[in-house]
Amino acid sequence: MPTKLKRVIDGLRKQHGHVAPPSPTNAFEHVLWEKVAYLATDDRRSTAFEALRSRVGLTPEAILAARPTTLRQIAAMGGSVGIDDRVRHMQDAAALVIDEFGGDLDRAGNGELRDALKSLRQFHGIGEPGAERILLLTRRHKLLPLDSNGARVMVRLGYGREDKNYGAMYRSVRQAAAPELTQTFDWLTDAHLLLRRHGQEVCKTSKPRCSECLVRPECQFAGGRAKPLR
Repeated sequence: MPTKLKRVIDGLRKQHGHVAPPSPTNAFEHVLWEKVAYLATDDRRSTAFEALRSRVGLTPEAILAARPTTLRQIAAMGGSVGIDDRVRHMQDAAALVIDEFGGDLDRAGNGELRDALKSLRQFHGIGEPGAERILLLTRRHKLLPLDSNGARVMVRLGYGREDKNYGAMYRSVRQAAAPELTQTFDWLTDAHLLLRRHGQEVCKTSKPRCSECLVRPECQFAGGRAKPLR
């Protein structure tokens, strides 16, 4: 019989269909994806990222050589908050990749998981979930990274525990889910993206749309009044 988490992911796939991963293809591009926008929708972030690709380039060398005014214009497309800070963080990240990783941040993911996470967390604003996300989406380590949306869904499903300390909650969810993970990059990527989408669109913070949720029978938060999914 499939595990509960596999049933949940199958149910989310029925609800949301295929969720495409973001467009970055290497670790440094994923860092730029995080920096180019702030408090922005996925569409707005993608617009800013593609502008960065076409107007500047996505290599560390291109970011360092870019005119600050151009980077500010692009960062503004990703939100009005912290534009100058985000420009500085992009260029600081580019310098760090060149100085510490020989211009290739993907090398950071080739070693042990602990070392890879430590390397990626050197970048401003990249915490444990963000570093794990980069390692999964660049297919370096098999993990289930969760943003705040995905973590909320998992806690409501009964994995881990609510905690004011987000790091403690995140680790409790990861530990509870670990025995049920399917250890393939494709499944883990789907799970990450589907849990995030479900938290954004259905399992919201203050007004969850439980009546529309196809995995409600598995959910402790909703009461689990229906028969489990098969």
